Amino acid sequence: MEASVQNFSPKGYGIAEEVEIAHVIPGDRILFELTRKKRFPQKGRLLEVLSPSPDRVEPRCIHARTCGGCCWQQMAYSAQLKQKELRVQTAFHRQPDPIIPCEKPFGYRNKMEFTFSENRGGQRFLGLMIAQAEPYVFNLTECHLTSSWFAEVLAAVRIWWESSDLKAYSPPADTGSLRYLTLREAIRTGQKMAILNVSGNPEFALHRAQLDSYVTAVRSAIAGDISLFLRIHQTKKGRPTQFFEMHLSGPDHMVEELHLQNGPLSFKISPISFFQPNTLSAEKLYDTALSMLSSCATVYDLYCGTGTLGMAAAQKAKHVVGIELSPESVIDAQE
Repeated sequence: MEASVQNFSPKGYGIAEEVEIAHVIPGDRILFELTRKKRFPQKGRLLEVLSPSPDRVEPRCIHARTCGGCCWQQMAYSAQLKQKELRVQTAFHRQPDPIIPCEKPFGYRNKMEFTFSENRGGQRFLGLMIAQAEPYVFNLTECHLTSSWFAEVLAAVRIWWESSDLKAYSPPADTGSLRYLTLREAIRTGQKMAILNVSGNPEFALHRAQLDSYVTAVRSAIAGDISLFLRIHQTKKGRPTQFFEMHLSGPDHMVEELHLQNGPLSFKISPISFFQPNTLSAEKLYDTALSMLSSCATVYDLYCGTGTLGMAAAQKAKHVVGIELSPESVIDAQE
């Protein structure tokens, strides 16, 4: 079918003839095929861009036509900002201030989670979800959202997995061992962390030798020290999900800094502690918020995580209260 892309869906996919299609943008004239007809929204697969939108750019990543992580990489950054401003305006029924752009549209993320997966033929995948085909995963070899060492560690862990008899976790059957690989980086300090997320089913627990070989594989992929953790994800029908962390090697936390107008602040980051995923933009966000804050205000930092915004606000406010469900994040904030 041939059609023009009119706008975006709430998920950021293009809409052409009421069909949701990944990796297209408004103004594109495309050739596509329907992949889901009976359920709403209908979905389509891009076959060819016949006439590109004025806002279309060449994607940097080789996975741009597969990955579900970057919906708009084929769209100029200035056009992305206009789309986001329009969404804010639509949601709040008022004209927002212009978006403060990101200094680095690429290489900015300090955290990524990669999924272990297998198909029925036993073929193994470690990477991100395929666009419009969740929960299917593709083997990721590069990602320009992060520092290059993320992909290097991912490649080393994939080789380690291929040399083992470990299986990817299957949620419906509660079988297999490997769930996710989470990589984190403190942008300002350069400290690194890797968390191997595994099943809590004792039948599929990793042995010490398997963990030792995993540690060796990760350490062989990067220069310098790295914090390594095992996170056990225990699920049982009718009971709350539980998580348990085991420190494997390296420092037991990272330290990240935010360089704010009123001076730098340091934060301890444990394996599951929340921290803004874009450190440099978080600094701009916090400085902007603090510029609107009265010096006599009481500040409630809701869902505060490790308390980054609350501690920044404490430089101006008389009283700050942080509210957070995660006890690990509260401990990091207190420290």
